[in-house]
Amino acid sequence: MAGKLYLVATPIGNLEDITLRAIRILSEVDLVAAEDTRNSGLLLKHLNIKKPLISYFEHNKKLREEKLLQELISGKDIALICDAGTPGLSDPGADIVKSAIEQNIEVIAIPGASALLTAFTVSGLNSGSFCFEGFLPRERGNRRKALQALAQEQRVMVFYEAPHRLLAVLEDMAAIWEPSRQIAVCRELTKMFEEKRRGTIEEMIAHFNENAPRGEFTLVVAGQTEEDKPIDWHSIEMELKAMLGAGVSRKEASKQLAEKYHIKSKDIYALGLK
Repeated sequence: MAGKLYLVATPIGNLEDITLRAIRILSEVDLVAAEDTRNSGLLLKHLNIKKPLISYFEHNKKLREEKLLQELISGKDIALICDAGTPGLSDPGADIVKSAIEQNIEVIAIPGASALLTAFTVSGLNSGSFCFEGFLPRERGNRRKALQALAQEQRVMVFYEAPHRLLAVLEDMAAIWEPSRQIAVCRELTKMFEEKRRGTIEEMIAHFNENAPRGEFTLVVAGQTEEDKPIDWHSIEMELKAMLGAGVSRKEASKQLAEKYHIKSKDIYALGLK
């Protein structure tokens, strides 16, 4: 009988956030696959757990995946953990899960800490739905393309970001979206120097220009609202012409289009005069 692959969530900072079930599973499995065996070794030592550790990260995942699958097929149970939080989010864990499922190996999630959910729930932007975008591309051109593709996203968006790229990311968000877009910047969640700042993207740029970013960041950004949408003046002009041609007064047409597009009727009236 094949073994089981356990996806074990570990603390994102505060070691007290490990669950009782996670401790039991880590104590019972035959092998622990870790993103960084040094960091994970310290965690296991803290929990007084002695288990064989094998590295599994982005640059060795293809080589390691085959070995881990062989161990699972042979009947060994394996716990997969990442540096912090829930494995499978912005790390190679998703790849081995797919491969294990293809081999009819049971995959079991052991839930626990997650920077994604922690930041979303304390952001003040919780509107009931969100999308997780992970890390944006490092290269500026590709990053701006990714932000442009999200320009009309109406759900709250959650991103992970490294300190040395934070300002560049915020500046790109201000350029591609709106500087006035609401954002919560969460730093070092659950750790000693945890910090949560809320405001506009423009305000966050000003703050981090004066205070060098340090630690790991999770960004929670409001989606596009009706007021944020760019005004499609060409469509408005075509509709206005049609309404005037049908005998609707300029004043009434301006009022109706203003309600439809959420802009001032006087601006549409001025367009009609032209």
